[in-house]
Amino acid sequence: MSKKLLCLLLSLIMIVSVFAACGKTDNGDDKGNEGETATPVDPYAGKEHAEISEDLYNKVLGEFDTYYKAAKAATTVSERFALMAIAEAKLLSTGVMLPSTAQGGNYAISRIVPYSISSVLWGNDSDRFYTALIVNEDPLTPALRDEMKAKWAECATADEYFAWVKAFVAEKGFTLADTYNLGYTSDPKTWDALATSKAADSEAIVNTYDGLLEYDAKNNQVPALAESYTVSEDGLVYSFKLREGIQWVDYQGKAIEEVTADSFVYGFRHMLDAAGGLEYLVQGVVKGASEYIAGEITDFAEVGVKAVDKYTVEYTLEAPTSYFTTMLGYNVFAPMSKTFYESKGGVFGVEEYATAIADADKYTYGTSHENIAYCGPYLVKSAVAENSIVFEANPSYWNTEKVQIKTLSWKFISGKNATESYDLMVDGTFAGSGLNSDAAAKAKADGNFEKYAYVSSTDATSYPVFMNVYRAQYGNYNDETVAPTTFTDLEKVRANLAMQNKNFRLALTTSLDRGAYNATTVGDDLKFASLVNSYTPGNFVKLDEEVTVKINGTDKTYAAGTFYGQIMQDQLDADGIKVKVWDPKADGGIGASFGFDGWYNVDYCRELLAKAVEELKAVNVEITKENPLKLEIPYYDISDIYSNRAAALEQSIEASTEGLVDIVTIKCGGEDAYNWYYATYFPEAGDDMNFNLMDNSGWGPDYGDPQTYLDTMFLGGYMVKCIGLY
Repeated sequence: MSKKLLCLLLSLIMIVSVFAACGKTDNGDDKGNEGETATPVDPYAGKEHAEISEDLYNKVLGEFDTYYKAAKAATTVSERFALMAIAEAKLLSTGVMLPSTAQGGNYAISRIVPYSISSVLWGNDSDRFYTALIVNEDPLTPALRDEMKAKWAECATADEYFAWVKAFVAEKGFTLADTYNLGYTSDPKTWDALATSKAADSEAIVNTYDGLLEYDAKNNQVPALAESYTVSEDGLVYSFKLREGIQWVDYQGKAIEEVTADSFVYGFRHMLDAAGGLEYLVQGVVKGASEYIAGEITDFAEVGVKAVDKYTVEYTLEAPTSYFTTMLGYNVFAPMSKTFYESKGGVFGVEEYATAIADADKYTYGTSHENIAYCGPYLVKSAVAENSIVFEANPSYWNTEKVQIKTLSWKFISGKNATESYDLMVDGTFAGSGLNSDAAAKAKADGNFEKYAYVSSTDATSYPVFMNVYRAQYGNYNDETVAPTTFTDLEKVRANLAMQNKNFRLALTTSLDRGAYNATTVGDDLKFASLVNSYTPGNFVKLDEEVTVKINGTDKTYAAGTFYGQIMQDQLDADGIKVKVWDPKADGGIGASFGFDGWYNVDYCRELLAKAVEELKAVNVEITKENPLKLEIPYYDISDIYSNRAAALEQSIEASTEGLVDIVTIKCGGEDAYNWYYATYFPEAGDDMNFNLMDNSGWGPDYGDPQTYLDTMFLGGYMVKCIGLY
């Protein structure tokens, strides 16, 4: 959330990558000595990465690309959802990703009142903490939490729920805190909301500004900086009337200028200029955005964002877009103070911006919390790298009466001490803590588990295991001496060629016992709770009306109310892919794509692997128990939990493949997890990814449409880099 944030957590994800280097005999022939197997050769050796990426994308994801384009051309919302489900099934059937886990689904202990913060599944609003209600005393018991959750479901509005909760906790002898202390695992790399798509950045920055609309604690979208809006009859023009008198201030609270329509116009322009991973979201959505990004138009006045007057901003779309307002909860539509931006060296225009940021002495916008303007509930008072971030309530905030929390205090958690967050929760410093396996054991020993532990809800984040089809990096891109490969040149070629084979990738996706893998983090009794089986949650959307679509050429009619996941499953079944992404009996009979392992299938893995072994002989890759196919996965070896998790992955894949695949774990070390991040999460290009397998990145939705997931794997999509391309 992304969140089109790339969701980084110390506990979730997996990715796979592989590279190739040309290997030949001494005489230059690609044959070995008589009687020996010919040496495999990298067919892409010497080619530019862009050319390699284009060819491999078409070979690996070409079918998905075709089906997804058809889905985006659908004429109704329900047809669109059905065709997107089919396209996602085609994506999953390529084996480039193994859905792994969501956030949540773990034991936790907390003083935070449930649903006092928005729980909307997409965008940034679930990271806006100013409405949080937190008790000062002992953590809430599961019984109290259940009573609160039941009341939340009954209440029609957020205000009704908040009024009831405040009376309820007072009746139970609790007082409410005005400070929220919590942990974080990665410092923001930028404070520029419009130049980043990473969760580590956006989760902090979202507390410093408001958008046009916002999701409240009941997950209803309500006015924020916009008092109201209208939509033209043709669905193309959205006009937002802004509140008057709202101020931009600096980090000390000093007034800069008023928030006006220009704040949104210039914010949008800066977002396109910066190209920080948000811009693709509005391509084909906002009129002229694609052409501006491509350089086909240079006059921003031709882009469909303009100030009608001082307090009215208007967006003109390329076509009616059913999910447009859901996008407003994400930082892609954040405002920006033009005056402050320019005072920090900011300029407008793609080329002008690229030139400006190259001069670090003159361009300082977003480089620290002191170099941004604020119009949200908090001002950042201090930010010390790998230590702490402190937010204080903004005294000039327009909605100050709704601010429950006056101070947000974030403490850096390195991950070296597996029970640090729990210990800080016990002593009253942290409001709550998730319980990994070590913390759960400690809580059971001291009696807190039985009294306070509950199972947290899962969200819509997806942490897949990606398969990198062309690995080009064999040490971290920022320091090649860190996490160096163990591979010979020949092993690099073998790995790449294998990962370019569909049956080999699918064999890997069905070889991992994800329950055992997840148990190393959350414990054996919750090992399935956070497992997901698709990229887009199967219950993310459902059909509003009856739709007939073709499944491999045969008409199939789906009734109104059919979930996205059911259509995915039908397409996978039709394609003969023996995985389960949807269980209509799960989640109390509602149906779900989470809570079970629908991929782990040893017999199917071996069937696929046998096919792959035969196919790979054609490119001179011989895979035997004596000469297994090696794949590397980096991991955070300082942490026992992540060491155990890497070991579980290694053991499971090697056992399922009967030793034909050799998983090589690569230690990342360091005082914190950053070496691991540089191998897996921080790279912005596919050829900087230092792994064959990786479990340290994920995706959360930016808005309420499956496109928010599938666009990331479309040509040029943000997560395509995780398979080593672009």
